[in-house]
Amino acid sequence: MTTISVIIPVFNEEKNISSVYNRCVSVLDSIGESFELIFINDGSKDKTFQLVYQLSATDARVKYINLSRNFGHQIAVSAGLDACNGSYAVIIDADLQDPPELITSLYAKVKEGFDVVYAKRQLRKGETFFKSITAKFFYRLLKKITTINIPLDTGDFRIISRKVINVLKQMPEQQKFLRGQIAWVGFNQTAVEYQREERTAGTSGYTVKKMMRLAMDGITSFSNLPLRIATIAGFLVSGITFCVALYALYSRFISKDYVPGWTSIIISVLFIGGVQLITIGIIGEYISRISSNVRNRPLYVVSETNLDYSKFNEKSSQ
Repeated sequence: MTTISVIIPVFNEEKNISSVYNRCVSVLDSIGESFELIFINDGSKDKTFQLVYQLSATDARVKYINLSRNFGHQIAVSAGLDACNGSYAVIIDADLQDPPELITSLYAKVKEGFDVVYAKRQLRKGETFFKSITAKFFYRLLKKITTINIPLDTGDFRIISRKVINVLKQMPEQQKFLRGQIAWVGFNQTAVEYQREERTAGTSGYTVKKMMRLAMDGITSFSNLPLRIATIAGFLVSGITFCVALYALYSRFISKDYVPGWTSIIISVLFIGGVQLITIGIIGEYISRISSNVRNRPLYVVSETNLDYSKFNEKSSQ
């Protein structure tokens, strides 16, 4: 029986594969428990998969899942969780910004009886001011508008128990936001603080577009506030429009003080039209997510793996 499964999603990380492997193996050997490293290749265009495959040929503890294309970081992690055999799973990125050496502290905490131990960032080295400030703003906004307690300043780097893994495997939504899902699951959770390091090599695959998509997935998956804002905006605009209509009628028929023209009409139409478009867009985001889940397509497609294929078949049939 495997004790610790380390889930490592990779996308164009050929420069980091050797380092993340060596550091993870060194730490896990020092812990003294049986383990497996599961690399999920998320459609890499470089030699990432070839390097992982070579490692698996020399070390039976190295497992790989080669996805048929790029499905995204959260889905790649989900694929690893679906297939892992460990009593505990560690989620860590291959860029080494999250130090594998912290796994020792995470595992020590989980052995105290916690089901989730997440790594909380004290400092984010090597990140631009824009990324740091937007991340800080997003996590605080998400905490305010959701009904669940999503920890501040945490990413996906954490260790979770088998019962948490089993619950996550029953959550089939297409738009994954794992840190929110894990918070929603509950159980005993705690944090280990650390300083996030700079990326050791290569460039981040998380573009601004991908970060925006992740933020949208997090908000729409765990909050109905945007819909409420749209409703409130509709009532507010209706009230303003009603007041303008009363004023127009008063000016035309009582005070006789009015200037014929189209300026006020154009402003009103543009204002109301803008609010309507925003509202339709918000509703459309939610409907799009409903549509994606109703289609019930597989969350991901596995091209090849050295893990038990029946686990993926079982998952896709649910």
